[in-house]
Amino acid sequence: MTKGTPSFGQKNQGKTHIRCRRCGKRAYNVRHKYCAACGYGRSPRLREYRWRQPYYLRYRIFYRRYWKVPSVRKFT
Repeated sequence: MTKGTPSFGQKNQGKTHIRCRRCGKRAYNVRHKYCAACGYGRSPRLREYRWRQPYYLRYRIFYRRYWKVPSVRKFT
């Protein structure tokens, strides 16, 4: 077999992430044993950051068009 692009096809046959048992997203790393979405396996608390929220929810600055907050789809 030659070097280069054809050889790289052999590398990614396994799955890096599987479905998380806590949040249900396909973000649980099999090798490192933690979920990239909710932090399961790393900490008992749910992984959340302020930068993930929209600006109007983060700082509570409601303009005229933001009075009705859109419903957020939950992954349960």
